[in-house]
Amino acid sequence: MPPTTEGYDRGMAKKFPIIPLHPERVCWGCDKYCPADSLACGNGSERTQHPSELFGPDWMGLESPLLEPQPDAGTPAGAQHVRS
Repeated sequence: MPPTTEGYDRGMAKKFPIIPLHPERVCWGCDKYCPADSLACGNGSERTQHPSELFGPDWMGLESPLLEPQPDAGTPAGAQHVRS
């Protein structure tokens, strides 16, 4: 039976687990997924937490404020268009 990709985000270079069993054991800052006690990416100070550690198990359902519609570049924030 071929391995399943269910529960993984296919948009990254390596498979990214949506809800890992022990996220605290791995640094999630790059595609190396180093053990938390042996960082190889050059950071060396602290591991990057998995999004499920930061935002909870439903982190994939959160909406980014960066994806909200932005005002036109020529219109100051808070101003409304007036049609003549």
